[in-house]
Amino acid sequence: MIQFQSLKSNLAKSRIVDTLSKSCKDGEILVRIESFAFTSNNITYGVAGKTLGYWNFFPVAGDSFDQWGCIPVWGFAEVIESNCDDINNGERLFGYFPPADYLTLSPIRISNHNFADGTEHRRELPAVYNNYVRLAEEQDYDASFTDAMRALLFPLHITAFCLCDWLADESYLGASQIIVVSASSKTAIGLAQGLAESKDAPKIVGLTSRKNLEFVKNLGCYDEVVTYDELQKVDCSQGSVMVDMAGSREILGTLHRELGDNMLKCLTVGMTHWDNATTAEDALGQAMLREKTEFFFAPAHIQKRIGEWGHDAYAKKTNAFMAKRAIQSKDWMQIIEINGLDQFIPIYEEMVGGNINPNEGIIVNLNNG
Repeated sequence: MIQFQSLKSNLAKSRIVDTLSKSCKDGEILVRIESFAFTSNNITYGVAGKTLGYWNFFPVAGDSFDQWGCIPVWGFAEVIESNCDDINNGERLFGYFPPADYLTLSPIRISNHNFADGTEHRRELPAVYNNYVRLAEEQDYDASFTDAMRALLFPLHITAFCLCDWLADESYLGASQIIVVSASSKTAIGLAQGLAESKDAPKIVGLTSRKNLEFVKNLGCYDEVVTYDELQKVDCSQGSVMVDMAGSREILGTLHRELGDNMLKCLTVGMTHWDNATTAEDALGQAMLREKTEFFFAPAHIQKRIGEWGHDAYAKKTNAFMAKRAIQSKDWMQIIEINGLDQFIPIYEEMVGGNINPNEGIIVNLNNG
């Protein structure tokens, strides 16, 4: 058994560790992880690993000093050993996994369609991450296309759905424009596409790097696209809501300062520019309007809506949103497949450094024989 680990204090450093085989006890299942997606969203999991508990999902092997962690990933696995009466050998699952080749789960709250992992250390963690979908119960499932899109887009576009829903529920806070930072990220694209479908949404402004300018423009979901080196082109006289996917001190400090009272809210979602973590140690950091800034935690919004709408209504709304985004992604996303964790290392390093093309979706296939 092997496990891909990241150094918590410096995500750019990684290692592959051999782990001991785990026994499958009564009530447990052993799954072989087939493949997983890796996006900037996973980098956010690493950056917020301690703050939001992402390091706690999958304890690492060979780390007595608590220096290393497993960045969680979304992917697929096959049940290869079951000591749980309601789960069959050979079943395929979709859900939250470590970047490793095997995992032991303790299914609870089992239905025909899904179950939760009841492993002791995961019981207090957000429920959305502990849910596993039983794919055999899904009608007309096309693994050849759906698997990659699902792994890549499900967690990102669920967040995009939650953002669209929250903004609409708040009547966009009366804003004249929504400013999306890191407009080329997949979550940002899902958000902009969702907003563009709403007749009530304000103007959508995407901020991106110069190298990604044409890509973002060609998506057709932003009303205006501005590059980071021309932030003066943003109309700061308008009431604005910022949705920040980047966590860049330079961008946030500059815009907060220029917008002033016209910044109604800044929702921080991701930290793709993790090396520029926001601080208050310089003029730009001090310019940030922290009283108007909050971290948007999608799992909390999901639980709120499930409580208000019920599981079926929530699933119907999110499935419709996801289906539209998956169809639109065919026009712009190129799936890049990597075979094995060894081959994943250089790609991982590039992604931590922010050097992956926005139109690429990385899928890691694990050749377990």
